[in-house]
Amino acid sequence: MPEQSNDYRVVVFGAGGVGKSSLVLRFVKGTFRDTYIPTIEDTYRQVISCDKSVCTLQITDTTGSHQFPAMQRLSISKGHAFILVYSITSKQSLEELGPIYKLIVQIKGSVEDIPVMLVGNKCDETQREVDTREAQAVAQEWKCAFMETSAKMNYNVKELFQELLTLETRRNMSLNIDGKLWGLQVWELRVPLPMFQLTVRRY
Repeated sequence: MPEQSNDYRVVVFGAGGVGKSSLVLRFVKGTFRDTYIPTIEDTYRQVISCDKSVCTLQITDTTGSHQFPAMQRLSISKGHAFILVYSITSKQSLEELGPIYKLIVQIKGSVEDIPVMLVGNKCDETQREVDTREAQAVAQEWKCAFMETSAKMNYNVKELFQELLTLETRRNMSLNIDGKLWGLQVWELRVPLPMFQLTVRRY
């Protein structure tokens, strides 16, 4: 288990093209891009409230490929919480999260005390391949929370990260400081790779 510090590290996993980067950028910068740009790994930081003081929410947006298993394992070992993203338009993208979840369990030993969110992105799309109930069944099996989002429509994005912090039982964290949402981006690292309703369940 990573040591508690002023950093709270959230790792975002998912297949290429499911909208991981779009969700993170929508949350951090409030922007959305239509073009898909594959990345190896991006890291963003934002100030949040933590145990009645200030700490840093560190969000790692991982690669959608399977070419970097060492980086994947390192991200899991250092992570405090995990967001597993699939696209509701691709059943395969949900299936590809299975090995990632198993790897998290393998490295962490257990996920009972670790916040994990299964997220169905692109819920604004009409060509749905993954039924909400099907994804909820997967979340129940994995004993994690579930939510559908749309980075494009800015639907449930802030709520996703707020819920993830709410699931953290070892610390009292919130996106709000003095009643305001802080959006201070400290830095970002980009390495390009040449790549309706609020539904939250706890099980």
